[in-house]
Amino acid sequence: MSTRTPLRPGPLSPRRKVPREIARPSYALLGEPGPTQPPRARTPEELANMRTASDIASAALAAAAAAIAPGVTTDELDAVAHQVMIDGGAYPSTLNYRGYPKSTCISINEVICHGIPDLQTTVEAGDIVTIDVTAYYGGVHGDLNQTFAVGEVDQHSKDLMEATRRALDAGIAAVKPGGQVRDIGKAIERFVRGRYGIVHQFGGHGIGPDFHDGLHVQHNYDRRGGGERFFPGMTLTVEPMLTLGSPDARVWEADGWTAVTVDGSRCAQEEHTILVTETGTEVLTTHVPL
Repeated sequence: MSTRTPLRPGPLSPRRKVPREIARPSYALLGEPGPTQPPRARTPEELANMRTASDIASAALAAAAAAIAPGVTTDELDAVAHQVMIDGGAYPSTLNYRGYPKSTCISINEVICHGIPDLQTTVEAGDIVTIDVTAYYGGVHGDLNQTFAVGEVDQHSKDLMEATRRALDAGIAAVKPGGQVRDIGKAIERFVRGRYGIVHQFGGHGIGPDFHDGLHVQHNYDRRGGGERFFPGMTLTVEPMLTLGSPDARVWEADGWTAVTVDGSRCAQEEHTILVTETGTEVLTTHVPL
């Protein structure tokens, strides 16, 4: 297991360039995405473009994952994913979203989500690292993430990663037309059975023309919320975050983005963008086979 010291913010490289001919989301210039819209069924054209956006994001994730090696900086991984996205004609959705400075989120060990790639932080043998990629293409977004082991990791980390993959599967299996959004968290809780912490301060979201629309997806069960009904044509992300210790998060004041476990315990996350169909779901994104 990695014995590295707790992570700290590092210096950032200049903002990566996106060719002028690539279409940009509304927030690309000023950083503000505007008011959120309620979920709605996607048009056939939107779905076709979401499949393309999801394919590009999946390819970028796979390329960044292939570049993981001890000593590689998170900025280098970000550069790999960025290049794949722009080569595919897509805009990296996180770039300047609410001012976020990079094209991916890369979260190591105790970082739950929104880790900002930098020039100083490297991945090391024994780490677990989550790479989160979203691509904007044809006016819509496709979003996924996956946690990877760097070399040989301890058994607790292996078990955590496997449980998180299975929690994602359980959450997606709970989605059916007419069901409620809270069914996702209920299914994940039933699978986890208290063995791991389930992060509750961050969740999944509706996705399509908006990176995040008005739908929030809680990954633990809360009967007070999540009463919205699933309907065919709806698109959303399911992205459980499980921890070896406390599920509570704090955000680094230094960057206002990086969320870490309050007790320094490890976290794994798995995410797909899915479409609600007449009979269940279609997963639009593709993980790297492990």
